[in-house]
Amino acid sequence: MNDLRVETVRGPLVESVHQVSAVVVDADGRRVAWSGDPDMVTFWRSSAKPFQAIPLVDDGAADRFGFSEDELALACASHSSEPVHLETVDRLLAKIGCQESDLACGGHPPLSEAVAQRVARDGAELTPRWSNCSGNHAGMLALAVHHGWPVAGYNRRGHPVQDRVLEEVSRWTDVPVTDLQQGLDGCNTVCFGLPLANMALAYARLGTSAEPAVVRVREAMTGNPAIVGGVGRPCTDIMSAAGGTVVAKIGAEGVYGASVIGRVRGDGLGIALKVRDGGMRSAPIGLIAILQQLEDHGLLTSSSRSWLGVLEPHATVTLTNTKGLVTGELRSAGELHVSG
Repeated sequence: MNDLRVETVRGPLVESVHQVSAVVVDADGRRVAWSGDPDMVTFWRSSAKPFQAIPLVDDGAADRFGFSEDELALACASHSSEPVHLETVDRLLAKIGCQESDLACGGHPPLSEAVAQRVARDGAELTPRWSNCSGNHAGMLALAVHHGWPVAGYNRRGHPVQDRVLEEVSRWTDVPVTDLQQGLDGCNTVCFGLPLANMALAYARLGTSAEPAVVRVREAMTGNPAIVGGVGRPCTDIMSAAGGTVVAKIGAEGVYGASVIGRVRGDGLGIALKVRDGGMRSAPIGLIAILQQLEDHGLLTSSSRSWLGVLEPHATVTLTNTKGLVTGELRSAGELHVSG
């Protein structure tokens, strides 16, 4: 079968192939399109962040602490550690009465290559606020403070914060709590393993639900795409180009989740994909290929063709060597299988 994949091309040869398993469903779980193994069980990683943030609104923490929309967006983010991101996490911590030392995530070089180069040049100390997940962790701290739960250990399996998040993930994915796999994420908190089809279901519901907490999280992300990622980052550029009609959230090891909010036929779609070899460079290419093929089948909004064209720099990535010379490209190949 000619399944969706991402190819690394050098000169006349396909040098590497990165297979993509993916699934597209509607809010009732009906399968619209797929590639590879749509029931593959893998970790959701940072693509789970919007669902980790919903309890902040549902339980009243966001209102109690007066979170702005950009602060709520940062709780859903894998940010680039740009000044705006660091300033926003500082505001979040101040509002809930916590310190940077309360964050359980570790610092790391910024995800943005440009920011990472600047930080290395300036010799900045990469403390926990520099973590791409610092906003997500600040949100979990806020939930602990709001409920009067212990701040220490908020990130660990079995803490009330993680039990609450686990309950929320189960609600949106339709996977019972007892069936959700749990592991330790790169940012030192719990991550969840479940089938791609259930991840896609959650994203379809994220894009279509009228629940006030979900609408607020969704609009925080689509209204503040630069907070969710950063300059030149795929999540930011996809949501900016789509003008509020797509929610997109990347996860580590080649995972991506997306909501299509409204479309030509029906009331929204959820997308989940996993690059089988974990290649992060390939994940945005795979997502944009899925969106393009859905558009080709008339399944997106009538305006999608224009904004998809804006994303070409993420759809086909030019590869260069140490002298800046072009060596090849990363590009999508293969097809989604689309239901009749």
